[in-house]
Amino acid sequence: MKLNIVADENMPLVEEIFADFGSVKRVAGRTMSADQVADADLLLVRSVTQVNEELLAQASPKFVGTATIGTDHIDTDYLQTREIAFSSAPGCNADAVVEYVLSSVFHMAQTQGFDPADRTWGIIGVGNVGGRLQRRLEGLGYNVLLNDPPREAKGDTGFVALEQLLAEADIICMHTPLTRDGDHPSHHLLSTAELSGLNEGVILLNAGRGPVIDNTALLEVKQQRDDITLILDVWEHEPVVDPELAALTEIATPHIAGYSHDGKIRGTFMLYEACCQALGVEPTKTLEDFLPEPAIREVTVNDQVAALDLIRLRYDPYRDDRDLRRTLQGNKEERAVDFDRLRKQYPQRREFSSLTVSGVTSAAIGEQLKALGFKVS
Repeated sequence: MKLNIVADENMPLVEEIFADFGSVKRVAGRTMSADQVADADLLLVRSVTQVNEELLAQASPKFVGTATIGTDHIDTDYLQTREIAFSSAPGCNADAVVEYVLSSVFHMAQTQGFDPADRTWGIIGVGNVGGRLQRRLEGLGYNVLLNDPPREAKGDTGFVALEQLLAEADIICMHTPLTRDGDHPSHHLLSTAELSGLNEGVILLNAGRGPVIDNTALLEVKQQRDDITLILDVWEHEPVVDPELAALTEIATPHIAGYSHDGKIRGTFMLYEACCQALGVEPTKTLEDFLPEPAIREVTVNDQVAALDLIRLRYDPYRDDRDLRRTLQGNKEERAVDFDRLRKQYPQRREFSSLTVSGVTSAAIGEQLKALGFKVS
């Protein structure tokens, strides 16, 4: 089978994973054009590419895939009218985003001098990412409040109203998709009124979609409330980051929460599996064929080990924070280019599950480390 494959230039291992399907042409995702995809039989994108009638005006792909959880950048109705097979990669980088949250908050806990177990956590949007975060936090024995009106409308239980969560949670994690219509739109879900009702001393973390928080309102509220701690991985006007808002953000990163090496490869591989199914081809590869051996795969500790010590072996968000802040002195065009460069040249980062911890004799500590996501021997 020899097909023309057009793929985002930042999607890993497309040539290796899709080798049996044909040749791969790499293009810049944010500026992908109709001319570039005109001959595409398979089109593989990420969240920075709008796939719609304009992009596909000259193309007749057999399959379109996005290596992302969200699909707000895909006109799925249009693909359906053209009878073009489509798949996203739900959950491909969900664990990476969860571990960004855990790493950021555990680092913040050390900086501010609190125990994460003593705080009430709030999750807004309990889907692929939020649900996995919920399971890890509850596995640690933490108190968690949940808000997800779409799930609640379907009959799921265990949720609280947004106003209650904002007023009671000490750590608020945003994990909603971006929707602008329907019964529960998430665009500017948090604006002036909601942000003004945040709990005293709250940590507000957004690793979902930038526009679910009104960034103008966020800047104004933050300027009036020093007690609010901001951790922002996503921004309303990406790839342009507001330097004034970033200056008031404790951890500011360039939309890389889900950028684990495992998650990126998993996203490409999930599209390979979906493409095989759409074309009626039997898969000949497994995900394990493409995951490299980590530089540090096992450590031996004693029962005095701190969770943060192990987390740092896998991810330190302040590295990404420093990289982003170094780009915020230029004009808008320069900042936009640097934002995308940081994402394109992102260093390899492995997930917690790629680290095995041995030497722990305390059952309680062992269970805590397992709940965080590490392997314990």
